[in-house]
This record gives sequence, structure tokens and C-alpha cells, in this order.
Amino acid sequence: MTLDERLVRTVPSERQLALMEMGFYGFLHFGVNTFTDREWGDGTEDPAIFDPARLDADQWVSALRSAGMRGLILTCKHHDGFCLWPSRHTDHTVAASPFRCGRGDVVREVSEACRRGGIRFGVYLSPWDRHDPRYGAGRAYDDYFIAQLTELLTDYGDICSVWLDGACGEGKNGRVQRYDWQRYYGAVRRLQPGACIHVCGPDVRWCGNEAGQTREAEWSVVPRRTADTETIASQSQRTDDASFRLRPIRAQDRDLGSRAALRDEPDLIWYPAEVNASIRPGWFWHPAEDGRVKPLEQLTGIYERSVGGNATFLLNVPPTAEGLIHQNDARRLAQLGAYLRDAFGKNLTGTASLSASPAVPGHGPENLRTEDEGYYMPASATGPWEVVFRWDRPVRFRRVVLREQVRLSQRVERFALEALRDKGWEELARGNVVGSRRIVTLPGPVETSAVRLRITDARTAPTVRFWGVYE
Repeated sequence: MTLDERLVRTVPSERQLALMEMGFYGFLHFGVNTFTDREWGDGTEDPAIFDPARLDADQWVSALRSAGMRGLILTCKHHDGFCLWPSRHTDHTVAASPFRCGRGDVVREVSEACRRGGIRFGVYLSPWDRHDPRYGAGRAYDDYFIAQLTELLTDYGDICSVWLDGACGEGKNGRVQRYDWQRYYGAVRRLQPGACIHVCGPDVRWCGNEAGQTREAEWSVVPRRTADTETIASQSQRTDDASFRLRPIRAQDRDLGSRAALRDEPDLIWYPAEVNASIRPGWFWHPAEDGRVKPLEQLTGIYERSVGGNATFLLNVPPTAEGLIHQNDARRLAQLGAYLRDAFGKNLTGTASLSASPAVPGHGPENLRTEDEGYYMPASATGPWEVVFRWDRPVRFRRVVLREQVRLSQRVERFALEALRDKGWEELARGNVVGSRRIVTLPGPVETSAVRLRITDARTAPTVRFWGVYE
């Protein structure tokens, strides 16, 4: 079997497809750290400090939806061990706090708000527990972790994501727990088979930094060894170190999936990237950071490089001690949503005529006009291939969106976008990865009566699920 044949046989699962369609979703760090003004708690916090008097989960969901997010992942338990639900397996929970007079359940309120708001709900459960005395005791602690995971995956409806952190340090007994990752994965697959397991898991990989940086080419087909959980965990944050959030992607990790990178790899997997960043410098809410919300231009740049670069975007928005998304954060989210609606609101292809290289029957170029499951596939496995949109009069555009039908893997290796000028075709941009979604933002508006997509290299006959040209 040739390398290209091996590459295109590597395809996503249904759960991975659903996550890639979700694209942009929120991370909400909330817990006792919200009340201590810390990033990492040590497990000695008194549950009595947890009392978000105005908690409004519907406001959280509304704020995320205003930005265009389609999901929410809640830190149900961070490293401090405090549980945002009344777990039956520890007394270090909201049941020991004054919140809702000891009868509160943040996880339930948020999961139900997500359903009311029409977005998906996911859970973060830290394997490191700095409060529980069983941590570091081996199977006894794994039993405890599985019991809590079982509560979250059986009591709160459909779960789209289980986010597993690799942080690992000493417990109260001075020992370090060796996590039984395969047992954790088995519980998720048994209880929520449609949920993706993120980062320290087999479904979604960490992009390699927390600063919103992305690779120029973010491939989803990568070596199986990149999912080695112990290696991922060893690269996780070991202490509360603010500099960790700013570090770049390591130079040796820049190319994970080109032909050259995969040529000698014996085993390949579909392992898409997630770009995670916080709307503020920290992950939890800190009053001193209320005026340090990321500028709109920075967030739009991360969005276009991540969602528009064959990755997903997990944006952290931490609720305040009152239990609300701060007005500065909410305002920025609304601005982000307005920007995205404006930038991608008017697709000009509806009024254009369309021509293309000869297609496989049933997979003609007309499929490019919508984002359903249909796709264009040229009849020849040998390129180059081209598709052309033509208008009766010149149009102006600034952005182009391309999508492959990734159910058939990633196939496009190189492409170019060209505009028709008086002297012929002029190149506007070129690239390599398309994948789930590629956003091409041009330096300035382009005016032309025709635009051409040329696919100059592919692993086999390419697929194009969608091509949008935006005013």
C-alpha cells in the first residue's frame, strides 16, 4: 500500500465529526479559585467560601451564544478537588457550601441551561485531586475518580466532551498518582459513546500551547504516537506558572502531518487539534483582570487561524464570584459574534455560474454551494484540478472559505486561489491544508468577475464540500 493510500484510509469517527462541526465552543473555569483569587487551589479551601449569590447559567449560555459558540465545557472539578455538583463520594462539594442553602448543583444548572439555549454541554474533571486523601493510593483513587466520572456521565444528560488534564503532582500523602487512563477512557466510551475525550485522550489533541498560536499546516492525520497519553501528560503544566500560558508551539512540533513527516510512520490516526486560550490573562476570574480582556482583533485572529485552519477553538470565559459573565467579557463576546456574522454573512456564490474539471457522477460542482454532506469530486485522480465561479459583473470580496469532505479524509495537499484580471489569472493566495474548514483572509478587498480554485496536489482525487466567497 502506498503512503497516499494509507493516508486517505485514515478517517474521523462520528464523534470527531460532530466536534469539528461544533468548531467554536466555550471553556468556563469556575470554583473555589474564583473566590480565593488564585489560579490553582491546594485542596485546603473551606467550601463555605463558595457562594455565587447571582449565579445565572442562562446568562453564561447567552453570552457564549452571542459569540457564535456551539458548546460549553465546565470545570466540574479542578485540581483543588472541590466539586461543583453534590458528589456522593466526597464531602468537598457544593453541598457543604452556602450556595442555594447547600442544595445547589452548578453542573445541573449549567447542563440544563445549555439544553435550553441549544448548545452542547461538556465536562472537565481533573485527575489530580489535591484534597482527597486517596490520591496517590493507586487503585483506591482510580475507583474514586471513576465513581465521580460515572456521576457526571449518567446524571446530566448528553455529554459532548470529556476534557482530561494531564496535571499530576503530589497528594496530601506526599505521593503521586499514576493515572489509569485506559480505564478512564473505557468509562467514557461505555457511558457516553458520543463524547470526545480531549487532550489527555484519544479523540482531540492539544495544539501545543495556550496562547492561541496555530500551525501553518494543521493536519488531522498524524502518527499514532502523538496520542501517547503519558507523553501528553508529561508536557502538561506542572505548577501554576503564568509563563506556561504564553509559550509558543515547539519548533520540533511544527509539522505533524505532511507526507514528509509521515513517510516512515508505521501507524496513523485521525487526531484533530484543539486551540485553547482564555479571554483574559488567567483561566479563573480575577478582579484585577477585568480591564484586560483580549482585544477583538486578537480574538478574531485566533478564530480565523483555528476554526479557519482545520482546528477547533476552545475559548475560556471565567464567571465572576457573583456567578455572572463579567460585562467586559460579555461585551467582547457580542462584538466577536457581530464580527463573524458580518465577515461571513453574505456568500456571493449564489449569483455566480460554476464550471469545474469533470466530476464523478453525483458529485458535481453544484454541491459546493451548500454546507450539507454533498461534495464535489473530480473524476480523475491525477491533477491539477480546478473550479471557477463567474459573475455577470465584478464583485468585491475579502474572504474565502473552503471545506473538504473529511469523512473521506484529508486529501488536498496544495491549492491556489486566483482572480481574473485584464491580462489573465492572477494568484491571490496559496495554501496546503484545507480539512474541515479553511478561511483565507486576503490583505484587502478584491474586485473581479471570476475566481478560480486550483488544487495543484492531492493525496488522491480531492473532495471539496463547500466553497464560499464573502463580501
